[in-house]
Amino acid sequence: MDTRIFGDTGRLAIGRLYAYDLLMPSQTSVFAAFTLAYFFSYFYRSANAVIAPDLARALSLDAAQLGLMTSLFFAAFAAVQLPLGLALDRYGPRLVTPALMLVGAAGSLIFAGAQDFASLALGRALIGIGMAGVLMGALKAFSQWFSAQHYPTISGLLVGIGSAGALVAATPLAWLNATFGWRMAFVVGAALIVLVAAALLIGTRNTPPGVAWPGNTADLRSLHVVFTDARFWRMAMLVFFTNGTLLAFQGLWAGPYLNDIFGVAPLQRGNVLLLLSLGVTAGFLMSGWLSARIGLANVVVAGASLFGASQIVLAFHPSLPVAAAAAAIFGFSGALTIMLLAQPRYVFPVVYTGQATTAVNLFAIGGTFLVQWWMGLIIGTFPARSGHYPPGAYTASLLFSASATWVMLFFYLPMRRAE
Repeated sequence: MDTRIFGDTGRLAIGRLYAYDLLMPSQTSVFAAFTLAYFFSYFYRSANAVIAPDLARALSLDAAQLGLMTSLFFAAFAAVQLPLGLALDRYGPRLVTPALMLVGAAGSLIFAGAQDFASLALGRALIGIGMAGVLMGALKAFSQWFSAQHYPTISGLLVGIGSAGALVAATPLAWLNATFGWRMAFVVGAALIVLVAAALLIGTRNTPPGVAWPGNTADLRSLHVVFTDARFWRMAMLVFFTNGTLLAFQGLWAGPYLNDIFGVAPLQRGNVLLLLSLGVTAGFLMSGWLSARIGLANVVVAGASLFGASQIVLAFHPSLPVAAAAAAIFGFSGALTIMLLAQPRYVFPVVYTGQATTAVNLFAIGGTFLVQWWMGLIIGTFPARSGHYPPGAYTASLLFSASATWVMLFFYLPMRRAE
């Protein structure tokens, strides 16, 4: 546009208008800001798998303490899901998600400075609270900014790109830990969380321009609608064990598994975890695309079936190359079931999206807390020798999670007919 025809005053006004347009949130800025936030959420949930041996050594933690402390991220995460759903439906993700992330920044600093188990556990729990609103806030925002047709694809891209945080929590974190120590990594992480929270506040809005926010509709009565629907329980119970096992193993027990069975060096352990995380990222990226083409429930069923099979392979501790390949398949197939968190968008009215999604996520994250802890209890029943648990400990824990996955898959199967 040739602004000379408007004179100096006109050019100034048009310049301000262009600047205003550039600052206005768009689908791109909303997607980018929430994806960046999810990147850090995934980094923190996965980080302990790499630094677990150093944490145990520095603070004299046994397997049960390590499992409990790490799982507190998910316990705290799960504890805030129901009030989070009400807050998201009432006030919107633009304010709720950044506010919670500041709590996570404080938790990261406490974790970095911890000198005992109690401080470490407190920091881990606060990080969990801080990250609790990221994915759910993103899905709530996307339900307003994107059409139902594009919702699964965009949701899959979010978790796929954001899960690259687990890639940083593999070999790169192993290097940072060896070079600067895990404490410094968590101090830097706290500063970055604050910056991302500011990006969410500036770069997003609850709704697109011209669309009114349907707030003040959320109350406890709508939770009754969700929890009395049988379809909710089919989604919730399957995601309890699929997401729970995926994050429990990726976020903690994969590291000790590799260390105790194969005795690999830290960087080699980080490389196998990187391969697992690449599988997760690929599964997340493919999940929405596949759902749009063959059906969301079909993707979930296929993913859960392969996920259970990969656990059986890992349970019988094959050679390291086979275990690495099985870990990649474990990550890919487990990630496909993330579509269980998108499914409430199609089961419940849009006014309940926040509450229905966070209610399902309550079981996803609650499952991670309990499965991660239960695996630690199972492993801890076997006697450790020189700080290493025997292969049978991991066989028992993985057979437990695989069996539970398949039982809940059969319970979920009627959802294929409901699609």
